[in-house]
Amino acid sequence: MATAVVSAVQELSGAVSSPPEKYLLKDGIGGPEFPVLAVPAIDLTLLSASSPQGERELEKLKLAFSSCGYIQVVNHGMDDAFLDEVHGVTKEFFSLPMEEKMKSARPKDDIDGYGNDTVYSDTQTLDWNDRLYLNVKPDSSRKLKVWPQNPSNFRKVLLEFTAELEKLNEAILRAMAKSLKVEEECFIKQMGENQTVLSRFNLYPPCPRPDAVLAAKAHGDASAMTYLLQDNKVEGLQTLKDGVWYRVPIIHNAIVVNVGDQLEIMSNGIFESPIHRVVTNPEKERITIAIFFSPDPTSEVGPHEGLINEKRPKLFKSVVDYTGNYFQSFQTGKRPIDLLRL
Repeated sequence: MATAVVSAVQELSGAVSSPPEKYLLKDGIGGPEFPVLAVPAIDLTLLSASSPQGERELEKLKLAFSSCGYIQVVNHGMDDAFLDEVHGVTKEFFSLPMEEKMKSARPKDDIDGYGNDTVYSDTQTLDWNDRLYLNVKPDSSRKLKVWPQNPSNFRKVLLEFTAELEKLNEAILRAMAKSLKVEEECFIKQMGENQTVLSRFNLYPPCPRPDAVLAAKAHGDASAMTYLLQDNKVEGLQTLKDGVWYRVPIIHNAIVVNVGDQLEIMSNGIFESPIHRVVTNPEKERITIAIFFSPDPTSEVGPHEGLINEKRPKLFKSVVDYTGNYFQSFQTGKRPIDLLRL
């Protein structure tokens, strides 16, 4: 049965000279040097333009999502002051006294709320981070009792941020379909009437053993699409490409977008859900905010018919509620998407 870790990593970080054994990877993290991944910056204002520039931007998006699974969106319509506020409420929350943060504590066997790595087995290596998960959409999924009331503008900022990302997500899904020359609504339709929007606020405290501890273990996302507001100063996100771990660079206030498992299924494997992880830093904390968009759990998700042909046969079985068993499968080292391959 899943249980929550008792000690906050934030408190451990300042109290120990070496992390407890349950955080240490036997083989380390590799490195010490990792190359930088060339993640294209996609200009949202160009992406929707009917012009040669717009076509080039579409082609960049298609190539990126089919080769490394990542883009960085600039000119997305959110100004620096607002994104500073998103960062600000996140930092404020994690800076609160533990007693105050525990008002948002995650109940046992639930995802919503404040906590850290959920323990599924005694042999599991734990992530060096604290996080706050909050379901935002549909409205009925919100567990407001664990939504922070401090800082006082937290809820307002979260709802504004996810509303902006809903618009961005729709634009990206249309562009992805357009780049494949299929019906522009095809991926949006598979999201269903009540798509789910899950937010995750991440604190990655300094770690005395960055060579042996990960802030987040290697995984692919269960979502259709993931949108990440990176820390503007401290790197940490890495992605696996051709057997090599690459650093995902920081572009100030860009939104990092990656394909999730369910969009890989919808695109019949053309767009790739990247395996990624987060490394630790020995001196600096890192704060990020990730928003996950997933289909309505009652909707059937499968490869779009227009992307199945003799050259590319159907690669995946259809599935309902892909996220249902995702977390336990991922903690045991299995990729749920692999179980659906034909």
